Amino acid sequence: MIGYTTVGVADMEKAKTFYCKLFEDQGAKVQLDGGRIAMIGASKSEPMIAVCKPYDKELPTPGNGVMIAFPAKSKEHVSEMYQKALALGATSEGEPGQRVPGVFYGAYVRDLDGNKLAFFVFE
Repeated sequence: MIGYTTVGVADMEKAKTFYCKLFEDQGAKVQLDGGRIAMIGASKSEPMIAVCKPYDKELPTPGNGVMIAFPAKSKEHVSEMYQKALALGATSEGEPGQRVPGVFYGAYVRDLDGNKLAFFVFE
């Protein structure tokens, strides 16, 4: 069970805007804003994504092999989330498509700071 996942960011305001808009159809908003860290989600009792300036004050860097996967409602929703992320400034890491025939459909992007995100649905 995941409570929240944290990604390091360079610009807190841009990151909050990106994730709030990306997940606005799911009711996401900033649930807690501590200045250096902000938690975004539909409620504090559901899984959230936290954006933060790294504690060590070094530049944020995405981890090699690290990815955050967000479930979608359907294949169409995977495509919608992918297109929305791109419109918000993300870059493509893999267009929507069937990854495992009859089992897994997904799409991949990198957010504004290079963090890898996936949108997926199990069939």
